[in-house]
Parts: sequence; C-alpha cells; structure tokens
Amino acid sequence: MNERHYNFSAGPANLPLSVLERAQRELLCLPGAGASVMEISHRGGPFRAILDEAEANYRRLLAIPDNYRVLFLQGGGRLQFAMVPMNLLQGTGKSADYILTGTWGNKAIEEARNVGDVRVAWDGRETAYDRLPEAGELNLDAEAAYAHFASNETIQGVQFFDEPAVGEVPLVCDASSDLLCRPLNIEKYGLIYASAQKNCGPAGVAVVIIRDDLIERSDKKLPGYLSYANHAAEGSLYNTAPTFAIYIVNLVAKWLLDEIGGLAAMETQNRRKAKMLYDVLDESDGFYKGHAREQDRSLMNVTFRLPDEESNKRFLAEAESQGLDALKGHRSVGGIRASIYNAMPVEGVEKLAEFMKEFQRTGSAQK
Repeated sequence: MNERHYNFSAGPANLPLSVLERAQRELLCLPGAGASVMEISHRGGPFRAILDEAEANYRRLLAIPDNYRVLFLQGGGRLQFAMVPMNLLQGTGKSADYILTGTWGNKAIEEARNVGDVRVAWDGRETAYDRLPEAGELNLDAEAAYAHFASNETIQGVQFFDEPAVGEVPLVCDASSDLLCRPLNIEKYGLIYASAQKNCGPAGVAVVIIRDDLIERSDKKLPGYLSYANHAAEGSLYNTAPTFAIYIVNLVAKWLLDEIGGLAAMETQNRRKAKMLYDVLDESDGFYKGHAREQDRSLMNVTFRLPDEESNKRFLAEAESQGLDALKGHRSVGGIRASIYNAMPVEGVEKLAEFMKEFQRTGSAQK
C-alpha cells in the first residue's frame, strides 16, 4: 500500500509533503556534504550550518529576543518534565506552581515532585479536564520558583489562547503539541519546551527556548546532560546531536516561512481547519458530543464521542476504510480524537468533516 492516507495521529504526526520530498531527494547525499546528513559529523561545517539556520529560523518565526537561547535537545517532553525542576527548582528553597489541565500536566507534576516541592495552583480534575481555569481561579505563590502549564492538552483537547497571568514568577510552558501553530509573545515566558513530533519535526528532538537568567540557575552538580547551562555553553552540541531530526526541524521551519508565510498565516489556516470540525459537532444535534468546553477547544486536537461505543467502533472502522487514519481517542478519554496539526492538509480536514456528516446521516438512519 503506497498511497498516503490522511493521518490524524496525535504524534508522531504529519510532516509537510514538500519537507518529506526534499528529505527524500537529499537522503543519500546532502548537497555540498558528500554524504547523508545522518553520516556527517555533528561538529563539521555542513551540520553546523543546518543547526545555525534552524536557530535563525526559529528566532525569525517567533521573534525570539536576544536574551533567550534556543536549544535542540534529545529526550522529548518527558525529559523536560525532569530537567525543568532540576534546573529551576532544585536548590532554590522554593516551591513550583503547576496549573493542571490534563494528562500531560499530571505527568510533569509527577516528575517535578521527585525533585522538589510542588503546589497545584489549579486542578481541572473535577470536570474531567474539559476546561481551563477562569480568571481568579488560580491559587498562585508570588514567590514560586516558576509557574508551569501545558498550553495544549492533546488527550482532553483544551488549549490556552492567552498565557495565564502569574505576575513576576517565571512562566514555564510545555508547548509540545502547539508550538509554531500561532505567534507567541516570547517575552511573557521564562522557558518554553516542545517535543518535535507534533508540529515541529520528527520524534527524537526537543526544542527549548530559555531566558538567559534562568540558565544561570543550573546547579554545577547536575549530571552533565541534564544541565541547561552545559547545552547553552556548547550551542546544542554538548553531546552528539540528533542530526537528522534537527535537519527535518529546520526544513519544517523553512516551510512555515517560505510556503505558509509565517505563524500568523499558519494560525489563520489552523483556525479554519478546526472550525470545519467544530461546526459539524455543533450542528449535529448532540450526535457528536465534544469533550472540551467551547471556549477552551483546541485548534490541534478535536475530541468528541458518538452516542454509544458501538457507534464509535463503526465510525473508526469506516473512517479507516476511507483513508482517514488514527482517529481513536486516547484510552483514558475514549471516543474520537482528530489531531489536525500544522501539516494536516485542509483537504484532509474537509474529507473528515464530510465523512462525519455522512456517518451521522446513515448512522442515525440505522438507529
């Protein structure tokens, strides 16, 4: 089976077709390098040019100020759950605030508690993480080492469209599933991290954007790889870098700049795609029931259920038969999850929306 389907996986997710085609052309021999990007030295000129260009493209896309460093690290978001408290909490004599809006926030808290004191500033567990905190609901510590939140929860399908107000406390964000989906005001953050395999590139690399003053918190007694200071000092080359993953990350950034036209244009497209699916939910007379509260719905992960489990199963089977893959919701929530990250073509979302309408019509008739 060589025909590409529409992949609605929560991650690893779609890559832009033009990126895949360029990587295919250059796989055997990177132009000017005499070998594949997977075969050249991470400290040699050809790869250093890729690394420098990747950082420059991120700075351009996100308007990153000079007092922030851009790091490309291994270990994905899971390692960052531990690195953040190790570097920013350990040894401070303070606690860290965590705003808990779903599964990945819970995972981050579990790791942070292995390192130091953690306060849960808000917990959406009571309503199954179907919403974000309202203004005034956050119980924050003005002296906290940092305040952490996940900007988008892939499993529950809720997303922040404005940063939580945390005062002068450094704001730390797990943006693994929505970095580069829209413009951000980087100066509101102390640290942003993202595993690449949703919007930024392939699995195997994480992007960390960190303010200079927070790098200085890194304890010299930390294991070498776990220190942001070491990675910053070595320009993401403290160890052998994930060369192929960073190469793809750079191609995705170039795609956003050259073909999409930047993050404002990407956000417009993402809102258009999400609206197609949410309109089907809202116009289905309850046949499709969204998990997230309307004002908190994610642009990246559209989560919903059908009237019963049998309908869910039939929906998934029929969707797959039409080339609409990986729509099964996470086991902790169930139902359906359509992940429509940056590289999901508009045509794929249109096909899914039409399928949903037709399934409701035929499914309702069978009831």
